[in-house]
Amino acid sequence: MLEISPRKVVQVIFYAREKRMAEAELRAFIRAMNEDEKASLVALTWIGRETFDPEDLEEAIETAKAEATAPTEDYLVNMPLFADYLEAGLDALGINPTDLEEDFFDR
Repeated sequence: MLEISPRKVVQVIFYAREKRMAEAELRAFIRAMNEDEKASLVALTWIGRETFDPEDLEEAIETAKAEATAPTEDYLVNMPLFADYLEAGLDALGINPTDLEEDFFDR
């Protein structure tokens, strides 16, 4: 089960897309997450880049927890296409990122 709210993921996607202007906010937002949320964020990224299949979400989360050696914000922010992978990961899990983005901007 995903241990981060899709709404938080959309906020990370927003910050990642605005990386030049919002990198400090992105790093702080990820740094403030608990370990389960960070592992889920990494797992979503891996699913989005097809390192794991969507049905292997639990395994991806456990692998993210076991292999965490660097701060999560450093690992993800330095990953090319990070926001695209998150969107693809949400989509692969049947969560429509476009609907969530519209809801995010409406508030």
